[in-house]
Parts: sequence; C-alpha cells; structure tokens
Amino acid sequence: MRVDKKLLLGALSLLLTGSALASADPVMDAKISDLQAGWAHVKYEIKGSDAQLPAMEALASDAKAVTAAYPGKAEPLIWEAIILSSEAGIKGGMGALSLVKEAKAKLETAEKIYPTALDGSVNTSLGSLYYQVPGWPIGFGSDKQAKAYLEKAVAQNPDGIDPNYFYGDFLFRQGDYAKARDVLNHALAAAPRPGREVADAGRREEIRTVLAQLETRLAKR
Repeated sequence: MRVDKKLLLGALSLLLTGSALASADPVMDAKISDLQAGWAHVKYEIKGSDAQLPAMEALASDAKAVTAAYPGKAEPLIWEAIILSSEAGIKGGMGALSLVKEAKAKLETAEKIYPTALDGSVNTSLGSLYYQVPGWPIGFGSDKQAKAYLEKAVAQNPDGIDPNYFYGDFLFRQGDYAKARDVLNHALAAAPRPGREVADAGRREEIRTVLAQLETRLAKR
C-alpha cells in the first residue's frame, strides 16, 4: 500500500524546537542540547531534502547513541523520536511510516519513564504524531488521541511555543478557526528561549504560515 509523501512531509518535519533541560546529569543534558541544536540547524538552516536527509539520518544515529548511553532515561528517547519523525518527514513513503511508528514506540516508553519530561514534550510529540500520521489501515493516526494528548500538553506547559503551535494547527485542521487563531497567537507570543534562537525563529515562521492560511479560509466564508 502506497503512502502519499504529502501526508508525512512538512508536518512530520516535526516536532519540538527544544525544551528546558532539568535533569540531574549535566553530561546528558549537554548531549541533549547538542541534539536540539543539530535538529534546529538541519530543519531550519539546511535547504532542500537532498541535503537535509543525510544530515538528519546522521543526527538520528547520534541520537540513538545517546539513548543507548542513558538507558532508562526519558529525555534521550524523546529527542531520538523527534529526530526520527523529522527524518520521516523528509523521506516520505513507506519508509517514513516505519520511522514514525518507531518514534511513537520510543515516546510511549518515555511516557512510562517520565511523562512530564522536557515540559511535557511527550504529550506534545505524541499528539502531533496522532493527527499528522494517516489513520487505519495505513497508520495509527487518531484525531481523538491527538486532541487528548495536545490538551494535556497545553495544560502542562500553557505558555510554551510548541504545545500551542501544534494544538493550534490541530484546531485549524479541524475547522475550529476562532479557537485556532487564539491558540496560535498565544504561541507566537511565547517568551524566547535562551540558546534556542534558530528553533524559535523557525517555529514562529511556521505559526505565521498557519495563521495566514487560517485568515484566507475565514476570508472565503
């Protein structure tokens, strides 16, 4: 069964632009910060899938090594899942589907270990996957699951740029334009994160894009 690349491209060049690190292991935190910075560089500063894909694949290999070095820790699993999902977004097709399934499994493991890690990134990431991956029989997508996870993410991190962006994008796709506009504008007003300038700038551009699409839809009513 063929999976349309458009179902996975862009939206699955996900996920989070980085959250505050607060573990008791400064060495692990430094490795996670490196993954965050690498992800933002590949996603927002490298142009074109031909250059992005090998860079994201290399970053996924680095993330796998961090996860292996810190078994039982949620934070490396979360970032490995984010990077795998982004690789899927670039790759597309059936290979992309296997990657997002692997990402989902890692997030579910992280959820069992530490469900509130990285400002609720597990909920944001799972919610994002559930509304952007095709549903049965192709994939595991579920708007019901997406809504539940994203609402939990916003409750955990009400002023975060990422949970509000993905929740707003989900509401937009559901046709709830008024609420989507409010949530997306709240995301746009999120406080800058020190050291995450590239990621924040890229995410804000994505928010503006969705807001522009939203206003176009409203103008046609």
